[in-house]
Amino acid sequence: MPIWLYQVSPVVAGFVVFVIIETLALFGLMLARRFLIQRLTYNEGVHEAVSGTVQAIGVFYGITVGLIAAGVWSTNSNASDLVSKEAASIGSLYRDVSGYPSPLRDELRAGLRDYTVFIINEAWPAQKMGRGQTLDRGVRIMDEFQTKLYTFNPSTSGQSALHSETLTAYNRLLEYRRLRIDAVGSGLSSVMWAVIWIGAAISIGVAYFYKIPDWKLHAILIALMGGFLAMVVFMIIVNDKPFFGYVSISTDAYKLILERLIDVTK
Repeated sequence: MPIWLYQVSPVVAGFVVFVIIETLALFGLMLARRFLIQRLTYNEGVHEAVSGTVQAIGVFYGITVGLIAAGVWSTNSNASDLVSKEAASIGSLYRDVSGYPSPLRDELRAGLRDYTVFIINEAWPAQKMGRGQTLDRGVRIMDEFQTKLYTFNPSTSGQSALHSETLTAYNRLLEYRRLRIDAVGSGLSSVMWAVIWIGAAISIGVAYFYKIPDWKLHAILIALMGGFLAMVVFMIIVNDKPFFGYVSISTDAYKLILERLIDVTK
């Protein structure tokens, strides 16, 4: 899909998709009625054959697009869950390092705050522009945090237990961070989009072969089919890239951790 279609508001994107599909569908109907239908020989059983073909193609295409839409929605939901888990892991790790002695405690908490602010102010805008995987400042922040964390040598059993839990929380944060970064580039492949568009063209095109004397009635039926397909395609577009474009996952989970935990206890 064109990149700019993800970067405009849903209203504009939906209108563009609707207009394009309807225009192509009705233009194809005009060509078919003018140059093709009148050259074909129809008898009493033709409409039944056309209806059977339309129904068969509609069923298979509906199942295919339905599975694609369900997969896209699942990907979007999983991405949202990843964001919540990463934000929660930042909060959990922040509470753990708060039990370390000073000045290490202050340095570790400052590092987590820098990382959270980086996600909100730098990583997210870059992700929305499709450049989220090119930033390396987050890696540097986490490397510095890890270096400081690994220098701590527990002197009591309580500190040993706390340090073990902190390392577990830190590794969990790294896991969620990596999964989020990998998910930034997720989306339907060009092959899947080809299946969607070619299938839509076939589904609408087979309905051209109905021999309906009133061209206005024929156009209305084709327009209704095109409108329904436009809604399905628009729904797939909106949910296809959860971190990219105008409609994307927000940073509210990170802002909540920053405002309700980090900035309150710093």
